[in-house]
Amino acid sequence: MLKKRELLLSQREPPSEDETMVPVLALKKASELPVNEVACALQADLQQGLSHHEVSRRRAYHGWNEFDISEGEPLWRKYICQFKDPLIMLLLASAVISVLMHQFDDAISITVAIIIVVTVAFVQEYRSEKSLEELGKLVPPECHCVRDGRLEHLLARELVPGDTVCLSVGERVPADLRLFEAADLAIDESSLTGETTPSNKSTAHQPAVSNGNITSRNNVAFMGTLVRCGKAKGIVIGTGENSEFGEVFKMMQAEEAPKTPLQKSMDLLGKQLSLYSFGIIGVIMLVGWLQGKRILDMFTIGVSLAVAAIPEGLPIVVTVTLALGVMRMVKKRAIIKKLPIVETLGCCNVICSDKTGTLTKNEMTVTHLFTSDGLHAEVTGVGYNGAGEVLLDGEMVHGFCNRSISLLVEAGCVCNDSVIRNHTLMGRPTEGALVALAMKMGLEGLQQEYIRVEDHPFSSEQKWMAVRCVHRTQQDKPAVYFMKGAFEQVIRFCSSYNSRGAALGLSSQQRELYQQQKSYMGTAGLRVLAFASGSEMGSLTFLGLVGMIDPPRVGVKEAVGMLINSGVAIKMITGDSQETAVSIASRLGLYTKGSQSLSGEEVDHMDLLQLSQIVSRIAVFYRASPRHKLKIVKSLQNLGAVVAMTGDGVNDAVALKAADIGVAMGQTGTDVCKEAADMILVDDDFQTIMSAIEEGKGIYNNIKNFVRFQLSTSIAALTLISLATLMNFPNPLNAMQILWINIIMDGPPAQSLGVEPVDKDVIRKPPRNVKDSIITRGLLVKVLVSALIIVCGTLFVFWRELQDNVITPRDTTMTFTCFVFFDMFNALSSRSQTRMVHELGLFSNKMFCWAVLGSIMGQLMVIYFPPLQKVFQTESLSLLDLLFLVGLTSSVCVVSEAIKKMERWRGGSDRSRDRSNMAEDPFHEV
Repeated sequence: MLKKRELLLSQREPPSEDETMVPVLALKKASELPVNEVACALQADLQQGLSHHEVSRRRAYHGWNEFDISEGEPLWRKYICQFKDPLIMLLLASAVISVLMHQFDDAISITVAIIIVVTVAFVQEYRSEKSLEELGKLVPPECHCVRDGRLEHLLARELVPGDTVCLSVGERVPADLRLFEAADLAIDESSLTGETTPSNKSTAHQPAVSNGNITSRNNVAFMGTLVRCGKAKGIVIGTGENSEFGEVFKMMQAEEAPKTPLQKSMDLLGKQLSLYSFGIIGVIMLVGWLQGKRILDMFTIGVSLAVAAIPEGLPIVVTVTLALGVMRMVKKRAIIKKLPIVETLGCCNVICSDKTGTLTKNEMTVTHLFTSDGLHAEVTGVGYNGAGEVLLDGEMVHGFCNRSISLLVEAGCVCNDSVIRNHTLMGRPTEGALVALAMKMGLEGLQQEYIRVEDHPFSSEQKWMAVRCVHRTQQDKPAVYFMKGAFEQVIRFCSSYNSRGAALGLSSQQRELYQQQKSYMGTAGLRVLAFASGSEMGSLTFLGLVGMIDPPRVGVKEAVGMLINSGVAIKMITGDSQETAVSIASRLGLYTKGSQSLSGEEVDHMDLLQLSQIVSRIAVFYRASPRHKLKIVKSLQNLGAVVAMTGDGVNDAVALKAADIGVAMGQTGTDVCKEAADMILVDDDFQTIMSAIEEGKGIYNNIKNFVRFQLSTSIAALTLISLATLMNFPNPLNAMQILWINIIMDGPPAQSLGVEPVDKDVIRKPPRNVKDSIITRGLLVKVLVSALIIVCGTLFVFWRELQDNVITPRDTTMTFTCFVFFDMFNALSSRSQTRMVHELGLFSNKMFCWAVLGSIMGQLMVIYFPPLQKVFQTESLSLLDLLFLVGLTSSVCVVSEAIKKMERWRGGSDRSRDRSNMAEDPFHEV
């Protein structure tokens, strides 16, 4: 922005001394000042607009009405930065050493693995960084502006503070405007504030006492919001980054996405492997040098040990496993934008969900009717359509079969400016809900049966609307008034109430009864409207009350229940009132006895430490803004929680980026929201999160299975060569055989472990503790036991074949084949950490079967195919030799299965630990 400003300034003539720059008027101050004072402060003419010369002068100072996305690092530098990962650097070192030792096959294999991993990570990171650029898409490209006394159609980016802008239905507001003309204006601010109901706007200045947050500023139209009805004129007070929309932009710029638990685990594992491997290699080289061996020979052994110890397949198998999980999630209508997020879902223990449009449908629906003569009727069905029924004591009410209910519905239908066409609302959501109610009773035609002769439009000041109509077939009869609005206002115009079609005098007891009923419905979270009709405005007949609500999405309650039972705490964050928020939360099972709620204002008065102390006990946050949501997410993360944040509006984008997992709605979500998120629910189905968490837990288990298999193989190879060196034995495996074991043999079986079908019981387990290392104590024991069996068995075969103290191709072939067969049985037992092989089924993972079969066939070719015999220095073995090796190497699988059985006999210690962890977790108190 500064560069543009300097460039524009350099192109202009030096300003005269009396020429002054026009400051940006603060939004809060502009809303408190009368319109004429705002115009004076901005040196603007409301009717004639600015001159083109003045516009150029102001643009030189304020810049264009757009978001300035500073140029970041070039792509090539971002790509190079991917190589800073410890595991990648370790692999690079191994590849360089392999080249120096002329082991080019090994170097090529490692380099290819590095390129694949780095490229995938780079592409994912590049996509995620587009979130800032997407913000600009919500700024409308065109607008209507008055300049030099003429109405012009121009690009929104050309606006400057002081411009006069005209708004009409369906337009997005091009900049922050202080309104000075407004006719029945209602603006949808749900994408910015989270409020379901469109905000009614006026031109009166806002008293400083009541000018708290942006929802209270009824004389300001905010950039990026949508005009739902009416028309208006306003003066521009904020453009680009100086608008309320720009504040969201700045917050997103300042926010950095955290590392995922899997990335942290892989970093830790890479550092541990580096430390242990090079430590052992250094000791071995030192011992060999002290034994009088040549330095070059010892360096060759060191490189072989490095190749054996470093699990080259770890990053690529992790990436492939996550990528396959992403592909499965696409079939379940969820798009995962960053690979590690799939696994992160498995350890998510808190979901902060936005109410509007996420847990609810973001459309008003009538749920309850109360007639003036005391009838209570329930209304079923959701959406702007006729699907649903009006039920009175369990019986369906239709048409005019009940006089009291039909009169109430008639008033709501006639005193209405909205229409529903092809399930699409044209008008206000509140009025749309009343039309849908009439459709359910078959009375929607009443709207066309009356001719409107007088109109009193709704305004936020009077809080009521009235129309005076005559029936098309009875135009000679007196006109009838129909009124709707807030109960306190409507009841003032009433002198009687309807009782089964007759008008009875309205007593103070009746008024008190209606007031109590209105309060009861409000406490239940309903938005309450009162209705009346009559021949004179001062003596109307009260008809009753209608309660409506933004209903929960279908299936959300079941999904919430399953998530809570699986150990995930869910917290609702909304801009709605406490009554509405608690009501929706109670319906969904989020707010139960003992639950607490907290307002955004109370969040403001707390620092991060104070909020962190109570946040685990709060189920509902109401009257919350984007800044509150961000603070809530941060407080939860301070307690070590892995936080998922769902949302669909611009107001959610910052919190989505800050959360460990950002979940956006695909249908109702804004572009900014989708780009800032890690996961997108294509059909906005909250239940998909359940599938994602299940997939995440299953993927993490598969990665652990692979790590167990890979580490036991690597440790066994490292120990085998180390012992042979320390004991001054000949090397039992040559360089090509080590290369075969590490690069080729570990590849297919390891990758097949990554696609092991998800255990259906995994969803019942509590979230994994993010602080736990991927290598747990139990996993390490299994790795060491398997490695010990492989080393002992392989050394036994080597010792048995080396009886003549002369090493031959048969000796190395038997040792080599023994190690490979051990590898295959080790992979079989690594398919699950808890379930037995026969429980899994030998053929349940077809990829594993093909991988093992291919590996065995490859090993047989190395043994029996003459050209490969020369390369690997092997010779043919007899059938008895193979049977002996199969019998011996199967021991690693038998012992592993015995360990699983022993763990079950010990009383299911894993399940007990899971339950105790869940009981201690503060996020499960709610």
